[in-house]
Amino acid sequence: MKTRIKNSLAACVLGTLSLSAHAQVSDDVVKIGVLGDQSGMMADLSGKFGVEAVKMAVEDFGGTVLGKPIEVISADHQNKVDIGVSIARRWYENDKVDLILDVPNSAIALAVQDLTRQMKRVVIFTSAGSADLTGKACSPNGMHWTYDTYAYATGVANGVMEDGGKSWYFITSDYAFGHSLERDAMAVVKAKGGQVVGSVRHPIASSDFSSFLLQAQASKAQVIGLANGSGDTINSIKQAFEFGIMGSKQRVAALFMSIVDVRSVGLEYAQGLNLVEPFYWDQDDKARQWSERYFKRTGRMPSMVQASNYSATMHYLNAVKAAGTDGSEPVLKKMHDTPINDFMTENGRIREDGRVMRDLYLFQVKKPSESKRDWDYYNLVRKIPAEQAFRPLKDGGCALVKS
Repeated sequence: MKTRIKNSLAACVLGTLSLSAHAQVSDDVVKIGVLGDQSGMMADLSGKFGVEAVKMAVEDFGGTVLGKPIEVISADHQNKVDIGVSIARRWYENDKVDLILDVPNSAIALAVQDLTRQMKRVVIFTSAGSADLTGKACSPNGMHWTYDTYAYATGVANGVMEDGGKSWYFITSDYAFGHSLERDAMAVVKAKGGQVVGSVRHPIASSDFSSFLLQAQASKAQVIGLANGSGDTINSIKQAFEFGIMGSKQRVAALFMSIVDVRSVGLEYAQGLNLVEPFYWDQDDKARQWSERYFKRTGRMPSMVQASNYSATMHYLNAVKAAGTDGSEPVLKKMHDTPINDFMTENGRIREDGRVMRDLYLFQVKKPSESKRDWDYYNLVRKIPAEQAFRPLKDGGCALVKS
């Protein structure tokens, strides 16, 4: 009889422990919200294919964590701050989303960063660029995963300055991302003894760059710095080619450009351009193997953001598993404590300010005659070690950094 009672008590204890373990997952589901641009000028960089990368990661993880299902939802913020913040708030308050990721458009990202801090959830910015996300707007709940304006602007500007481009004129997208790119590139130009002869700002998603390019052409600057991105960069380069600027004494420097932009512009227009990326599908065997799997799923090679969506999702889910809960604080601690090693990052880490420290690469776009197959666009110029690529921790103005 005593043995039977002991066994019953043991079963009750085990059952209680089991229920307790399962109770560590809030609402019996780990929910990931992919907040992106699915219809505008940044849709190619991530968009619906960025959502597919997250779903691919969840499937590869096994579809569950801590015995509970992983759910992926997505929405289009339409590049409007009010819509983006409204979606994020609804996800956190009503849909009980644990993690928001992607978030192109730095103005929206900065607003979601603030909201996430208030709601004590987790946000990973894989496609927003403003370095302010790990500077004056840093948050213990936010991570900047892929790149930032400081790294891109300084990487490209340094390369162009070393190649003799001393005088600059900037064509800048008039929102947070463009302002950050311009600010950080200008700092490099001035620090290296160069000159900024002028700048002009244009609305986001512009189609006609003729007046801006004519002003830049008339400035006689050696370098026209494009402090914009995606569709604006594509249109700027195509129209610069039409005006005869490309290939002239003036050179165009695209401070932010990705593989999807090169594909849209075409090698004929983009050949010879220098650009910085943290990932290229053909950079090594691990990248190629993962990218070929992605290609079979989507019919295209991944952008750096689509690759980052997979990488960030995996790191988050592994942290949930290791923490034994989806509670934000223990998960964030695990994410910061755990090195990032996967197909796109070697020995990466999340710094105190939320910046993911990883090596970047300076590439040069191939000539059409050099490209051997579709998506074969880059020659590697050099690797930029993480500590050189990203802003020094002490210089960002992040309140989380202990002096």
